[in-house]
Amino acid sequence: FNLPPGTSQPSVSGTSPSQPEPSPLDPADNFALLSSACSANRAIQRRDWASLSACVHPERGVTFTPYSTVEPETDLTFTADQIKSLGQDRNIYTWGFEDGRGDPIQMTAGQYFERYVYDRDYTQAVEIGIDRIMTGGNALENLTEAYPGCRFVDFSFPSADPVNDGMDWSSLKLVFQPENERWYLVGVVHGEWTI
Repeated sequence: FNLPPGTSQPSVSGTSPSQPEPSPLDPADNFALLSSACSANRAIQRRDWASLSACVHPERGVTFTPYSTVEPETDLTFTADQIKSLGQDRNIYTWGFEDGRGDPIQMTAGQYFERYVYDRDYTQAVEIGIDRIMTGGNALENLTEAYPGCRFVDFSFPSADPVNDGMDWSSLKLVFQPENERWYLVGVVHGEWTI
């Protein structure tokens, strides 16, 4: 990720006694939000579960949504500790239902990440939207209603090939909740063309 000229990656390490206490997070600070989103994106890309778990909200956990419509009652939520051990998790979970067919999405976490989280390298996303859906289809976009008080970053690949009639777009929306001086990851919403 390229940061604007003259800016540096904010430190996320703890404060030493000689440093002043960090001020509470400004929930309107786009730079801190984008920095947190890029860190989580990179951790997912590298399957760095320890780094990803450090991004996850300590009480709320992180919820995974396979398509653009968030289903709070059925979407799976994992704690930070569960995320930390995802690399060794061989359990098969039901993550939702396949678009069009309605079959249950039954996969291991690793399989789900390959298909419904990181189906493309979102560190190379062509468009990035802050609190803005960059590409959408006919699925209900209810992210803001499902996550009140939160903000999100949309890493998006719009349709690239005209022969696909716009059906080859995809996106990864990372949802964050502000708390004290941190943005914590609470939602991972995958978007793609649906029937």
